[in-house]
Amino acid sequence: MKIMSINAGSSSLKFSLFDMETETSIASGLFERIGIEKSNYKIKYQGTKIEQEVPLETHADAVDILLKKLVELNIIASLDEIDAIGHRVAHGGDLYKSSVLITEKVVDDLVNLKDFAPLHNPAHVLGIRAFQQALPNVPMTIVPDTAFHQTMDEVTYMYPVPYEWYSEYKVRKYGAHGTSHRYIAETLAEKLGRNDLRIINCHLGNGGSITAIKDGKCVDTSMGFTPLAGIMMGTRSGDIDPSIIPYVMEKEGKNASEIISDLNKKSGFLGLSCYSSDARDILDGVSKGLEKCYLAQEKFVRTVVNYIASYYVLLGGCDILCFTAGIGENSIPFRMKIVEKLACLGIKLDVDRNNTRDLDMFKISSDDSSVDVYVVATNEELLIARDTLELIS
Repeated sequence: MKIMSINAGSSSLKFSLFDMETETSIASGLFERIGIEKSNYKIKYQGTKIEQEVPLETHADAVDILLKKLVELNIIASLDEIDAIGHRVAHGGDLYKSSVLITEKVVDDLVNLKDFAPLHNPAHVLGIRAFQQALPNVPMTIVPDTAFHQTMDEVTYMYPVPYEWYSEYKVRKYGAHGTSHRYIAETLAEKLGRNDLRIINCHLGNGGSITAIKDGKCVDTSMGFTPLAGIMMGTRSGDIDPSIIPYVMEKEGKNASEIISDLNKKSGFLGLSCYSSDARDILDGVSKGLEKCYLAQEKFVRTVVNYIASYYVLLGGCDILCFTAGIGENSIPFRMKIVEKLACLGIKLDVDRNNTRDLDMFKISSDDSSVDVYVVATNEELLIARDTLELIS
């Protein structure tokens, strides 16, 4: 059984092809700059990596080349080996509480939800249509990033704003990174043999979110109506006083969209440091004595710690604190700084364990820590494939 996971962006298409009998990746790759000059693709398979610059006018072009290459490179003998395709979807609104098989109604719903994810949902639809055209008889699914967070209760997902904003315009907390948070929750439950865990999962990358999970279900998450809310990120501000927006609009003569763009693309690490949006560069700047990089480092750590502390209280304690994604999996210094600031909760770091690298799951807390702290490599593509296999079965 071979299943492909797809993540279509506005100018990109990322794929992974899995053998689901062993849950191993047969091939993976990325098509970039679709509809832009110097478009290209990269495919990894059997320890080999190929790269080529090719014209990609549309997502259909990318799909066409991808499917041809899978056969030409003998990754599969024929397209008949592809049993199903799962599509990552950024936003399913409150319509989709789980992954579903794609129908025309599902595609229509994704189009109607475009206001909630204007850069993502239209691109997902393009990807779906391209694969439907190329492989019309292959079953396909959507796996919404927002689905995992649909278990939040009304007190959590509602904002204290005029109720009509919710009833008329669906203004509420939706969250993001749900596929990653769910993968971590399921992996920890399986590896530790427990389904009753209270988990605080820190998905820390260029974008980041923290989720409180109890018994495998989301209780609360840091991102909100959009992925702009929550902790400070690479270029996103995270939580701020909304009154800042009209104030700066007036001072700089900008409209609301321009200010929101600044908060999404020019804030966070980049905005505070005036140096870089990359956490590795921020640490490098700190080592060089750059004060604004130090400020950015400390602000990031504090926003993460504040959410962890809040969710510790919400869950009535915590069994597992987990780090995942780019920063969470790879940044030894940031993990150390975050855990050290949680000492008042009895959470303690083992420095040697924290220095571990290249493992999919490892413990970094000391044996006398009140909470076990783990690093777990996320694998959203595999979860998409798993959901797709379950649905077609």
